[in-house]
Amino acid sequence: MSSATSTSSLPSGLAVLTTFPDVLFIPEIIFGGLVWILVASSKVPIPMLQGWVMFVSVFCFVMSITLMCLYFCGAHGGSSSWVTLDAICQGIASLFYLSAAVLEAYATYVTAQLLRGDIYRENIAAVVFAYVATLVYVIHKVFSLLRWKSS
Repeated sequence: MSSATSTSSLPSGLAVLTTFPDVLFIPEIIFGGLVWILVASSKVPIPMLQGWVMFVSVFCFVMSITLMCLYFCGAHGGSSSWVTLDAICQGIASLFYLSAAVLEAYATYVTAQLLRGDIYRENIAAVVFAYVATLVYVIHKVFSLLRWKSS
């Protein structure tokens, strides 16, 4: 079996960067960081909605980096409980990011007439990157669940 295919156990070391779906940590971190930066730098007309978006982006960013670092270090030791943890974390992140993307889109739509052009474009970019991050987390979740099922 090639190292680029999904296995029933979690990789360690640099194999994290060559094993699917674990290689998806990189785009999760990149797109999540972009959402975080864009929401933090824009005007916040509806604090409750965009506060949730900030929480989700920061939480998922930290969770992805933490899991990736733990996999690099081999902290899982080949235990099947870590496969379950990975599937649960990816599922939670998928649901959180879907809710955050929908709320950010709603906040941008509602306040479209109130925002200057550049701030509106920042919010649109945050919406787009939130949906891209959602897609990446969902793909990671699906393949993590397949790995969990086969373990």
